[in-house]
Amino acid sequence: MMKTDTIAAIATAMTNSGIGIIRISGDDAIPIIKKIFRPKNAKKDMEHVESYTAHYGFIEEEGEVIDECIVLIMRAPSTYTKEDVVEIDSHGGVVVMRKILELVFKNGARPADPGEFTKRAFLNGRIDLSQAEAVMDLISAKNEFAMESSLKQLRGSVKRKIEQLRKQIIHQVAFIESALDDPEHYSVDGYGEELLEILRPVKQEVERLIATSSDGKILKEGIKTAIVGKPNAGKSSLLNVMVGEDRAIVTEIAGTTRDTLEESIHIHGIPLQLIDTAGIRDTQDIVEKIGVTKAKDTLDEADLVLYVIDGSKEIDENDEEIMSLIQGKKVITLVNKADLGKKVNVDYIKERVQGEVIVVSAKEETGIDEFYSALKDMFFEGQLEFNDEIYITNMRHKTALMNAKESLMQVEMSIEQEMPEDFYSIDLMNAYEELGFIIGESLEEDLVNEIFREFCMGK
Repeated sequence: MMKTDTIAAIATAMTNSGIGIIRISGDDAIPIIKKIFRPKNAKKDMEHVESYTAHYGFIEEEGEVIDECIVLIMRAPSTYTKEDVVEIDSHGGVVVMRKILELVFKNGARPADPGEFTKRAFLNGRIDLSQAEAVMDLISAKNEFAMESSLKQLRGSVKRKIEQLRKQIIHQVAFIESALDDPEHYSVDGYGEELLEILRPVKQEVERLIATSSDGKILKEGIKTAIVGKPNAGKSSLLNVMVGEDRAIVTEIAGTTRDTLEESIHIHGIPLQLIDTAGIRDTQDIVEKIGVTKAKDTLDEADLVLYVIDGSKEIDENDEEIMSLIQGKKVITLVNKADLGKKVNVDYIKERVQGEVIVVSAKEETGIDEFYSALKDMFFEGQLEFNDEIYITNMRHKTALMNAKESLMQVEMSIEQEMPEDFYSIDLMNAYEELGFIIGESLEEDLVNEIFREFCMGK
């Protein structure tokens, strides 16, 4: 544990509430609380009370009571930061919390930087970097799946997997270095083929982790879902049905939606970022043209496209253009306005568009359950229960994995080209270091600081 200055911050939301928590961490945390806290039991000496005990009393400044509170004492190294930690549970008024915090600063602490408590936990070796990042993911989790994934990472799921892969790689590096230094006792005859057999499962596991990043992004952020179609197909009506309120303006006038409209919802636990877009058609209206351009850009960036067709009319050139634009995307096609009678050729749509084609009526809310079932099947193979698989939810982790894969592929190429063994060692070490970046090995200080700057204050 490194010796550091003492930091403090308000760890709860800055709003009027029943309880507010001020957190202090560092070598002077307990001496500071002794200066400003008067226990109800006057015989208590705060510097000598046992760890993980709570004490009732008063925060005072020059004999004047500021607040009645509970003080929690937690002694190093069995704390979140592995330093002495004190938490003051005061009343949650903004004014009183700020006044207590100012008093803590006046007696020797300094303001904590965003994420500095977790940064100290990392620097003091209590958690690795992937676990530290999982803390922030847990705080910002938007759904149960994201919460479960963050908890698994916080418990070390990513750390254990990465350490396992690195152990296999470094063992081979050590063998190569030993063979190069002492060829009399370590033979490398046929070693290239042997190394290939060892590295194949390592590379496959790296590839599997990379492949989970798409699902991991969805778990963390939600499925970015673009609702597209020509004007007056019923896109906004569908949005209102899914949201459960009249969120978008719906009229009989084509082209009502000129800009994108976004809503976050959950369907049977699946998080969706719904984006209602302007109707895609050839138009001379300058404002509508901008909306059409934004609709096409949104479509390109979407994880899922909900293509809404007016089933009461035949397919026209605007539909044909949209069907061309959505090629290669994950698509669920909703043939809307079933209540008005069906004129569209559903079989033709199935030939032109991949994915499910479902007949619905946004007005009468029919076919919606079938759409929801198709959504589940598409993204979770019909299983909403969270399984034990590790999901990569962090873009930094994905980049490091991709770099590691590239290095492992270079090793394979060197073996196939019968290059000297020291070539293997260079690329194996590159893969080892790239994987190390995920858990905080070999990281530069600037990158560490950048990562923790994204954290909220008091954590």
